[in-house]
Order: sequence, then structure tokens, then C-alpha cells
Amino acid sequence: MQGVLDVPDRSTAIIQLQRMGLLPVQIEAPKGFVSTQKSNDKKRSFALALPPALRDFFTRQRKPKLQDLATFTQQLANLLQSGMPLTVALNSMTHLETKGISAEVSRQLKQDVMEGKSLSEAMAKHPIIFSDMYVNMVRAGEQSGALVEVLRRLADHYSRFAEVQSKFVSALIYPAVVTAVGFGIIIFFMTYMLPKFKEIFTGLKIELPLATRTLIAIGDLFVSPSFWIIVGLTISAITVLILRFKSSPAGRKMIDSWKLRMPIFGNVVKLNLFCQFSRTLATLLQNGVPVLTALKITEQVVPNEVIKEAIAQTREAVTDGKTIAQPMAKSKVFPQLMIDLIKIGEETGDVPGALKNIADTYENELILALRVMTNLIEPVLIIIMAVGVGLLLFSILSAMFTITSNIGR
Repeated sequence: MQGVLDVPDRSTAIIQLQRMGLLPVQIEAPKGFVSTQKSNDKKRSFALALPPALRDFFTRQRKPKLQDLATFTQQLANLLQSGMPLTVALNSMTHLETKGISAEVSRQLKQDVMEGKSLSEAMAKHPIIFSDMYVNMVRAGEQSGALVEVLRRLADHYSRFAEVQSKFVSALIYPAVVTAVGFGIIIFFMTYMLPKFKEIFTGLKIELPLATRTLIAIGDLFVSPSFWIIVGLTISAITVLILRFKSSPAGRKMIDSWKLRMPIFGNVVKLNLFCQFSRTLATLLQNGVPVLTALKITEQVVPNEVIKEAIAQTREAVTDGKTIAQPMAKSKVFPQLMIDLIKIGEETGDVPGALKNIADTYENELILALRVMTNLIEPVLIIIMAVGVGLLLFSILSAMFTITSNIGR
């Protein structure tokens, strides 16, 4: 027999031939072929020549963006939908490298599947890329024989979250740009322009107005290296204290609780969390994941300790045989609209559908809340910047008026 095997190296080819019941007589690689093992050895030797911090930076797989994960999932679903076997589809994925997910990941998935593992088991070995939610949904799809449909739902799930995330970031771009430009103008004036004015004022030996003297004193601080050292040390100390406080369970809960109660911004945070909770739980239940497992995964996905605690209490109550809506209402964290719709879904036997409607509702409200927040922040920032620049101009102009009045005398 003669044939061609699509394998990463010679040893894998021998193992696969033996599993096929064949005795290899001769194995040749095509010209220009570089085995995965040799490539990995080169990477390892390069990594070992680097300091530990840089080695981790170059070799560690980073968490992909939501849209990158959605694209990867959609591509895999399309290949499987076309009738490709899983190993062939994964091999094709190595050539359709998705931004944020390297071809090496697809190659390792294919290798594990060829060795007899299921796709969910292979993905579980890459927790940075494939979360518990992703792996459990793929496992449910494999068990139900609807893997392609599950992958499409996952792609849609991550695309929706990526879209919401993009809108949230877009809403903050303009305020961030205005703030950065405003501070840049102030720092430029205080460090470059003000010293020149100071030389002029000092040479005239005229008593300056209080506003101008205050501005010059602040400007002296701005050009003093010791001032910036003190500022840097103060900011570093405050940052360390905040991080230490945030690393404790009580600190995280207090900060997350404060986020939910913030004016204007707190409403955006709550809507985003409720949308994330509803859509994640709906996607898991819709794909056959058991309710307790789904609640556990949702608890891990939601990035807020107050909501996490409420989900954990709900999960414990569901374990005791209660419905989802009843313990959710008892926690007094979730809005009444969400509880009422889930209760209706439980009565009609369509909890995933109710949760999907809730997610769509809160997603629309989130878009409106982001627009309102942006419309409120923009004029506030413009007023603050205008006041800051106005004070600078007033301080300089008042000194100019004082100088001209003295010259007239």
C-alpha cells in the first residue's frame, strides 16, 4: 500500500499507521517539510535564551478577543456544515488562522482528536481560549449530535457580546479624547509657556495679582522633578492599596456594589451585567446544559461579586428543588421585570426563550443608556476643560492688565 498522511511529524505517522494495522516499510516527508517537533524545539530554544518575564510574554497564549473567538467558531461550523470530517476541518483551520487564535491551537486540537479525544476534551486543554461555557456547550452538542448548530449559536453569542463591548468602548472614546487633549494643553502650558511668561513678569518687578502668583507657584511644581517623583510614588502607593483591597473578597464585593450604585454609570453597569447573565444562561440551557451546571458557569462568567453571590444563592436553592425565579426574587439584586419573565418562562416550559427576550430587552436599554451617558459626559467634560483653560487665560491676562496699567502711570 502507498498513501499520504497529514501528520505533524514522523513519530505520529508511525503511530497512526500502527493503529491502522499497517507495518511501515518506508516513510518520507515532502521537500521543504519542517516537522512540528523541530519547529517547537526551535521555539523552546529561543524561549530558553530569554529572561523568564520575556519568555512568558512570547510563549504564553493570550485570551482572544470575543470577535476573534466568534470568527474561529463560525469558520469551524462552516467547515463541518460542508460535510468535512472533524479532523479534516481542524486541519483546514490551521490554514484559516484567526486573529488572536494561532494555527498551533487548531493543530493541537486536531492531534488530540486523532488520538481519540472528543473535541470538548481537546478544547478543555486550552482554558485561556475556550472557557467552561464554551467546552460545556460543545460537549452538549457532541452528545446531542448537533455540534454544528451549537457552534453557530456560540458564534452568535460571542458576536453579540463583542458588539455590545464595541458600543461600550465607542461611547467612551470621545470623552477620553477630550480629557486627554485638555490635560495635554494644560501640561504644555504649565511646563513650556508659563516659564516664559514668568521671565517677563519677574523682569518687570511689578506685584502680580493673586491668580497669577498662584498659577506661577503651581507652574514651579510642574517643572520640579521632585514634585513628579512625589506624585509618582503617591499614585503607586494608592494603586497598590486599591489592588490589595480589591484582591480581598470583602474589598471586591464593596467595589462591585459601589459600581452598581454609581449615578449614571451604575445603570450602564447593571444593564450590561443583566444582559450578560441572561444571554449566557439562555445559550447554555438552549443547548442542553443542565440547569445547575449552567448556573455555575454563568456565575463564573459574570464579573461582579454581588451578582455572583446572588447566582450562587439561586443555584443552591435550585438544588433544593425550587424554581429559578423564586430565589432570584429573594436575593433582591435582579429587577422585577427579569424575575416576572423567567417565572412566565418556567410556567410555559421555555426558560431559554424567556431569558433570550430578557437579554434582547436589556441590550436595547443598554444602547440607550450608553447614548444618554455619552450625551451627559460630553458637555460636562467640555465645561471642565473650558473652566480650566479659562482660569489659565484669566491668570495671564490679569497680569497683563496690571502691567499695562502700571506702564500708563
